[in-house]
Amino acid sequence: MPILGLDPSLYPTKPAHFDIEKVIRPNILSLHPYRCARDDYSEGILLDANENALGHSIAPPRVNNSDATLEAELEHTLDLDLHRYPSPTHDPIKKRIAEIRGLPGTEYVFLGVGSDEVIDLLMRVCVAPGKEKILTTPPTYGMYAVCAQVNDVGVVKVPLELTGDNGEGGVNGRFSVRLGEIKKAVDADPLIKLVFLCSPGNPTGTLIPLSVIKELLEYPNFKGIVVVDEAYIDFAGQDASAASLVTEYANICVMQTLSKSFGLAAIRLGVAIAHPSLIQILMNTKAPYNISTPTASLALSALSSSAVGSMQKKVATLVSSRKTLLAGLSELRSLGVGESVGDNHANFVLVPILDKNGNPDNTRAHRLYKTLAESEGVVVRFRGTEPGCAGCLRITIGTEEENAVVLRKMRELLEKF
Repeated sequence: MPILGLDPSLYPTKPAHFDIEKVIRPNILSLHPYRCARDDYSEGILLDANENALGHSIAPPRVNNSDATLEAELEHTLDLDLHRYPSPTHDPIKKRIAEIRGLPGTEYVFLGVGSDEVIDLLMRVCVAPGKEKILTTPPTYGMYAVCAQVNDVGVVKVPLELTGDNGEGGVNGRFSVRLGEIKKAVDADPLIKLVFLCSPGNPTGTLIPLSVIKELLEYPNFKGIVVVDEAYIDFAGQDASAASLVTEYANICVMQTLSKSFGLAAIRLGVAIAHPSLIQILMNTKAPYNISTPTASLALSALSSSAVGSMQKKVATLVSSRKTLLAGLSELRSLGVGESVGDNHANFVLVPILDKNGNPDNTRAHRLYKTLAESEGVVVRFRGTEPGCAGCLRITIGTEEENAVVLRKMRELLEKF
C-alpha cells in the first residue's frame, strides 16, 4: 500500500532489511488525513475556514513612553493574523532547520508540539496497542514509558551500563549503550517496533557515538525504527548529531527541540528529522494546525542567522560554565560530593551525594535536595531512584551567579548534615 502524499521516488532503499510499510500500522497507511482549509489556499479573501474576519479583540496594554521597545513587541505580537488558522506545514521554519542541520530539504523535517508530540505520534503510527512494544534504555527520559502506557504499548527495558567509570565518548563506560543486549532483546522479541535512545542522555548527560547508532541501524534482525532523542545535542560539540544519518538510513528518526539550546521551552516546538517516507506518515497523522502562529513567529525569529549565532555563543558560555561548576563541585569532595557520573555532554551535571563511608546516600541526597528547595530557594533535581543513579542530584548549568550560589548553599548545608 503506497504512502499517501509521498513521491514514489522518495521511497526508502537503505538499509535493505527495512520496509517502512511493515513498520507502520495498516490503519495508518490507509488513513486519508484531514484536509484543512489552509492546505489549499492561504492568501486572498479567506472565507473558507469559519474564522473571525474582524480579527481578535485583544487590546494592547498601556505602556509608558519609556517602554517603547515593549510596546513595539506587543504591537508585533498582536499583528500576527491571530484570527486566521496557522499554516499546517510552516515550511519557512522547516527550511531553516534543514539549512542549520545540513539536510537536503524540508521533506526531512516534521514539527511537533514539543518532542512529546513526536514521541506520541511515533507510537501511534508504528506500534499496535495491546500487542507490540518499544525498547528503552534506562535511566532515560521518562516520557517514553508514559506515552507507552497511554497508548497501551509494552516496554522492553535494556538498561545502560550502570557500573564503571565514565567512558571514552560514551563507549563501554558508565551509561554507555549495551548494544549486544539490545540485539539479544530484538532477536527474542520481533514485536519491538521502536528503540528509543537518548543522546546525550537524560539524566546521564552521555553522548551515544554515531558508530553505535549505525551498528543498530544496520542490524538486519531489527525491522523497526531507531529513535534518537537529541534534546541536548547542541551542548555536545560539533558533528555529534545523528541527523547526519537520515539521508543514508530510512530506519532512523532524530528528535530535536528549541527548548534547550535555543532557550524557548515555553513555546513548545519539537522537531523530527527523518527520511521523507516517515515524515510524510507523521504529516498525514498529525492534527491539522498543531503549531500555533505565535509559536511559529517566535521560532522563525530564533532560527535567523543572527539568532543562531547568539545561541551558539550562549551554548559556548554554558559549556565553559559546566567546567567551572564541575571544578567547584570537586572542591566539595571532603563534604561528600562524589565525582560526576556520565560524560557531561549536556547543560547539566549528575553528581552523587555520599555518606561518611563514601557510598551513594539517597537519604542524604534527598534531604539536601529538599532543604535547598524549601529553605534556600535553590531547586535542583533528585534522581536517586533512577537505575545507576543512587544518591544523585542533577544540577542544570545556570548563570555564573546562580552556579556560585548553588555551590555555596551546598557547602553550607553539607557541613551541617
